[in-house]
Amino acid sequence: MGPLSAPPCTLHITWKELLLTASLLIFWNPPTTAQVRIEAQPTKVSEGKDILLLVHNLPQNVAGYIWYKGQIMDLQYYITAYAIDTEMLIFGPAYSGRETVYSNASLLIQSVNQKDAGSYTVEIIKRGEGTEGVTGHFTLYLETPKPSISSSNLNPREATETVILSCDPDTQDVSYLWWINGQSLPISRKLQLSENNRTLVLFNVTKDTAGPYECEMKNPVSSSRSDPVTLNLLYGPDIPSIFPSRTNYRSGQNLYLYCLTDSNPPAEYTWTINGRFLQSGPRIYIPQITTKHSGLYRCSVRNSATGSECSTFKSIRVSGKWIPASLSTGF
Repeated sequence: MGPLSAPPCTLHITWKELLLTASLLIFWNPPTTAQVRIEAQPTKVSEGKDILLLVHNLPQNVAGYIWYKGQIMDLQYYITAYAIDTEMLIFGPAYSGRETVYSNASLLIQSVNQKDAGSYTVEIIKRGEGTEGVTGHFTLYLETPKPSISSSNLNPREATETVILSCDPDTQDVSYLWWINGQSLPISRKLQLSENNRTLVLFNVTKDTAGPYECEMKNPVSSSRSDPVTLNLLYGPDIPSIFPSRTNYRSGQNLYLYCLTDSNPPAEYTWTINGRFLQSGPRIYIPQITTKHSGLYRCSVRNSATGSECSTFKSIRVSGKWIPASLSTGF
């Protein structure tokens, strides 16, 4: 990629010579109303590719060009200059070795990176009784990379911990947007964005604010969205329930009880009968029960991650009249 021809010679000069030369070039009268326009080719460029800043509407009697990084025509941001009569290139302090200016004022930037994004200014020096100049401004945007979400805590405890989500990488000249469950963020006191929207603070995370979250990076030429991230919310256990609801049995029947609770990570289960340890696990099975199995059954659940525990009770009554198993209507 490139314009018609490249300048035939270049010149590396000392800083003092640069100051003198640049001072002569940038001593100009107030700009005219010429509408100099800069166009990027291609309009979208990804990191590592080349881009050409093509200048349109050049005035007559041009003596040379000076390119600056940013919108301030200052020696600190001086990239390179081209003198038409001598076909000479002069490099400034902002020159990286990847920029080439051509005789038609266009600027080629090779292997662009994130540091190259931003504004560029071309100063066009005209011949005449008095030196005068016109300027053009252009902002270079790179295609946004695919972002990712980092979290201060991927395993928060429900309603007790605050989580900070960050949209990476930290990139200039982009806007950040956030999504939850595929929708834009609702207005909520539980959610707070940083000034540039790159970080999202979740206060006292609950199930409805655990995600999934996506972040989007956007600039005028492209946008990209991250993969979804859902927090592994640690919660529970809820008060358990014991099934089935039946409470009366007869001797000789089988007793099967199971305990259920909602908990993340899964709860640890412990059974007791009349205060005595029976067994661990969510289920108990006792074949051929007798009246000695009557009593108060307790299911205790504990979440080792949240440190919470709770329990529920069920009274089981076993009558002494025996019914053959084949006739039993038991569970």
